[in-house]
Amino acid sequence: MTVKLTREGPYALLTLDRPEALNALSFDIIRQIDAALEQARLWDIRALIITGAGDKAFCAGADIKKLMGRSLEEQKRGAELGQVTFAKLDRFPVPSIAAINGYAFGGGMELAMACTFRVAGPGARMGLPEVKLGLIPGYGGTQRLPRLVGEARAMELILTGRTVKPEQALQIGLVNQVVEVDVVAAAIAFADQFSGYSKLALNFARDAVQRALSVPLSEGLRIEVDLSTLAYQTEDADEGMSAFIEKRIPQFKDR
Repeated sequence: MTVKLTREGPYALLTLDRPEALNALSFDIIRQIDAALEQARLWDIRALIITGAGDKAFCAGADIKKLMGRSLEEQKRGAELGQVTFAKLDRFPVPSIAAINGYAFGGGMELAMACTFRVAGPGARMGLPEVKLGLIPGYGGTQRLPRLVGEARAMELILTGRTVKPEQALQIGLVNQVVEVDVVAAAIAFADQFSGYSKLALNFARDAVQRALSVPLSEGLRIEVDLSTLAYQTEDADEGMSAFIEKRIPQFKDR
């Protein structure tokens, strides 16, 4: 198996384990990612961390040799497979963090963008270079990048296919944090910031933000009212407010 799923305390760690090929994606590997996500969904975890084996690449993108010589229908099914699999990160029961430890190009960058958060190490290099091959991103890159960095910047990066270093990625909002230490350890520390909160509240908040991206402000505000009202009905909300009044640390039970 070239996709490994392990436990790191309260977190799941999904590792693309193909360092000799810079953790490049094939359709079999995407299916393995899908299976790993389904398995991790059943675990009692607080966050999912995704990274690549070795110190050169998070994921250098698609295995180009595997893309050639396919029929029109095969090309379409391949793009749909990548989109459906990566979309599962949007709907994953807990937040996900891409620990970008090297190259994240093409499909690798699209995998990282599908995560809730991104943490980049000093050797990280990111981009969507498909245009250089006469192609365009097909696993969600043209849709997620504008939502992260804005239309103008996304258009620039996609049409030039240029590479972004960690500092600029942080400046434009492509990553949440740049670190000098081990990137997986940094991702775990990042997850520690929210992992003690109620899963219900975290999911309500994520849902409110994500649904607001595709509706007018007025509709987004109605969504927020509905989800905020639901949050007030939980046992965790009672515990959180009681703990605040009693000046103690809340003990959330995800109920």
